[in-house]
Amino acid sequence: MANSNHGFGVSRRHLMQGAAALAGTAALGKAGSALAQSKGKIVVGTWGGDYARLLNKNIEAPILIPAGWEVVQDQAGDPQRRSKMLAEQRLPRGTSDVQGLSDINMYLQHELGITDEIDYSKLKNAANLIPSMKYKYGVGHIYSGKIAVYNPTVVPTAPTSYKDVFDPKHGNKLGIIDIQYQYTLVAAAIAAGGSVTDLEPGKKLLLEVRKAGARIYPTNEAFAQGLKSDEFGIGIMWKARAVQWQNAGINVQAITPSEGALSYVSGFVIPKNAPNKDGAYAYLDAMLEKSAQEAFAVDMGYNPTVTNAVVAPDLNERIGFTPDQVSKLINLDYGYMMDNDVALKEWWDKEFKA
Repeated sequence: MANSNHGFGVSRRHLMQGAAALAGTAALGKAGSALAQSKGKIVVGTWGGDYARLLNKNIEAPILIPAGWEVVQDQAGDPQRRSKMLAEQRLPRGTSDVQGLSDINMYLQHELGITDEIDYSKLKNAANLIPSMKYKYGVGHIYSGKIAVYNPTVVPTAPTSYKDVFDPKHGNKLGIIDIQYQYTLVAAAIAAGGSVTDLEPGKKLLLEVRKAGARIYPTNEAFAQGLKSDEFGIGIMWKARAVQWQNAGINVQAITPSEGALSYVSGFVIPKNAPNKDGAYAYLDAMLEKSAQEAFAVDMGYNPTVTNAVVAPDLNERIGFTPDQVSKLINLDYGYMMDNDVALKEWWDKEFKA
């Protein structure tokens, strides 16, 4: 997938800068654990921004570093990291042990032969993993859904569906995120009576809303700024991100679409040539710890992927989904997206954005 679509934020700091940023934490962790014996280095490929910070805060500093692991983050956008994995594929040893990717990109990397199948017998916390988050090729870390967001000051009538969101009547009050092109295409297709593998109705509808004045924002952060300044008033976004915006004081409401929300899972994979596979499994197990999963729900608004995590009822109401909404979550068709992604991106850039 040619984007970092969840909006964790992208930082292009190099590997050594990531190591330096964590050096202080590592020293503190080792001192606090009575000089835990060093177990080796784990290199984690991740998006930058909040997600990288929270991996350190909730997984690395409290769990892995005190246990004797050295953790180094290699931060970049996911297209750059996937390209790097592909370039390193023929090397006997790659440069990363685990890589954070979206559900669709976990699938794509495995189809390309770049990543291992997961040996769940090596994860003590696998017993608590929600079955749908237990991929052959990766482990789900957190999940959310693509919902309707609106600013009541700009769009007074609450939407109830994707169809309401992608109504040309909104004109320039509709905002669309460039890096979210895949999910936007599918959501528009569902709004127009298509499906996850029939995107033509969605393309037609998107051209209509674009002609009506829909605004395109390059990133999730730019979209948030436009929403905050009342520049536009309606669009689609991950529910978790809407919760973060609410926490930041942005006037935004979140509605789960009646058609069913598109599902988003962020997880981790292990490259076949990972230098430290024991470290990779240690990382996966640590991210599934009850404490780490609960902290991510509080800090980032994403739902836990383990059944033993406890989310306070008031927070669950804001970040979670009802049993009916969970049953209606819609997954992208990964095979279809893999086969058609290049053509879809070309259409998006040359037809829709033009």
